[in-house]
Amino acid sequence: QQIQEDLNKQLLGNLVSFLSRSHSEFQEKTTEWTCRMKFREIPSAALILGVNVTDHDMTFRGLSDVLQDNITPYVALLEAKDCPGIKNLMQKLMGQLMKCDVDVDSLEDEDCVQVSQNRIRCSMSSLISWYKSVTKKTDSETPSKKRNSSSRYWQSPPVVVIFKDMESFTTKVLQDFIVISSQHIHELPLVLIFGIATSPMIIHRLLPHSVSSLLCIELFQSLSCKEHLSTIIDKLLLTSRFPFKLGEKVLQVLINIFLYHDFSVQNFIKGFQLCIVEHFYSQPLSVLCCQLVDIKKRVYSLSHDQCENIRRLPSFRRYVEKQESGKQIELLTNDSFLKEETEKLLEDLHVYHENYVSILRCLHVFTSSLPKYPLGKQIRELHCACLENRVWETEEYESSLQLARMLNKTDLVSMLQQCVEILMSCSGKEFDKTVEKLKEFLIQFQNLEAEASQERDVSVLSQKELQKKTDLYHLQKTLLELKESRRSKKLTKFEMLRFEVVDYIDSLVRKYLVPADDRTLHEIMYFNAAAVLRGHLNAAPRTALHTALNNPHWYLKNQALKCDGGGISNKAPDICIVYKLHLECGRLINLVDWLEAFSTVVTAAEEPNADAASSDQVDDIIHARFIRAVSELELLGFIKPSKQKTDHVARLTWGGC
Repeated sequence: QQIQEDLNKQLLGNLVSFLSRSHSEFQEKTTEWTCRMKFREIPSAALILGVNVTDHDMTFRGLSDVLQDNITPYVALLEAKDCPGIKNLMQKLMGQLMKCDVDVDSLEDEDCVQVSQNRIRCSMSSLISWYKSVTKKTDSETPSKKRNSSSRYWQSPPVVVIFKDMESFTTKVLQDFIVISSQHIHELPLVLIFGIATSPMIIHRLLPHSVSSLLCIELFQSLSCKEHLSTIIDKLLLTSRFPFKLGEKVLQVLINIFLYHDFSVQNFIKGFQLCIVEHFYSQPLSVLCCQLVDIKKRVYSLSHDQCENIRRLPSFRRYVEKQESGKQIELLTNDSFLKEETEKLLEDLHVYHENYVSILRCLHVFTSSLPKYPLGKQIRELHCACLENRVWETEEYESSLQLARMLNKTDLVSMLQQCVEILMSCSGKEFDKTVEKLKEFLIQFQNLEAEASQERDVSVLSQKELQKKTDLYHLQKTLLELKESRRSKKLTKFEMLRFEVVDYIDSLVRKYLVPADDRTLHEIMYFNAAAVLRGHLNAAPRTALHTALNNPHWYLKNQALKCDGGGISNKAPDICIVYKLHLECGRLINLVDWLEAFSTVVTAAEEPNADAASSDQVDDIIHARFIRAVSELELLGFIKPSKQKTDHVARLTWGGC
């Protein structure tokens, strides 16, 4: 939440400046505002937020809070679902501005709202009268109170109306509201903010020119959702502050859902929270997923069963197999020795995380500057590549190295300086020698520049001497020497130094960017159950429907509904009985036969009743239950009426789930 607030800070600041300008013009009755009043123009902001609609609520809440803290207490947030008509819109608007709840169903007169003990008619004139009375009341307060209020708000604060989802509003509602508002703009300092998910052109598609010309529109563009996601991953995952980490496949599932479904950062964070819950719920050793300072305390509080769980971890088994026979016996039999070794391994894992993030950022400095971005432009793409396998064995990495060996001096120097800053910000002394080496490279580049300037001077002198040599023999000899030197293509000092820099970065990558799966005890801190996460997040409605209808015990947990051998219980819900019977039919289902089968199942456990009248009544009830169940099945899309036979329905689903 804090990260997103920081990302939206500039956007909200620009909106506040826009509102301040609009309001100051109204306050001072400047020439610009007079012109607007003459043409009845309403100051409007078109806020382009992108298609990630689920993230818009947080942006609008932040905007509303900022406006109420700095500009005006009169802010109304309107949604299309609450405003099917202009009356509903005015009710919602006045209800929010007057801080009263509006319940349309409870009102006899839909044109009114209840404020304290009074009923106020929902109209623009009523809104203007209310606004004047409120601002007059503020002006007539005592001087001390007036100073306190003026410290936050202007003398006549603007009324800000935010349309959260402009595309969803009907054209007539928007047109009517804008036309009515423009007629009263000289009395009410109204400012409109339109939340737009698609394109600013939607304003002109929804509103005719006669209406859109009443708006003085200024565009505001929020950061793209991809930039939001990259920042979230950078601040949340690529940090040593939080010991919990996502495995490559899990992270890829979350990113794929983001990129191919909704572009929602909120949903990505919800998925991340689900991973945390699932990891700490299903992993018995998750108690060791903690900060570095808490490792010793938690390791030595492990029980014997938890020690056995450590011995069962695949990564720990591989670690044991590499040890000497004596140490293997101690690790597998002695709990105290195991705890000492576990403490060291977990501390090494924390150090690995810190080093990994630092070198990953350095590598990203290089790869993000290359043309075509073989390893991706975003750091999340590079992170996924490093988690998946040994990145230095991939073709993309080789391509990146080849391109890096063709960088010019300016770019190389800039990249090295960025790497030095990244490594110097790390805690500990792990990268002290690395920083010294990078600084040496920078000094060598500076020396090369000095030598290059000297060589330029020498070349100028040689050209002058060449011009002095008028003898044809000497001239030909000099030109041949130059030609031979070009043919030999010897590497210059700069090219040799560039190769050395790239090779050194390559050695850092091979040393520190080892995949997490190769580290011992990585299962404690990394959540890798991608299939479990996919089952939670990727909806499979048909499978869930089939399970619910075919085996209601799965969801209802009622033992009476449990059936073995594919039988049908008469205690199951009617729709479950009808569904199971329809699975036994072909393409067309005879309704009469279906009803008889349903009646047989329902009355299977009942005793035969001799009373004919009561029997007919029961048949009517069963018939009604059957009709309702078939209607529900049709609503779910399993059957449809058939045109071939009036007393048949057609089955629409086939195959198992």
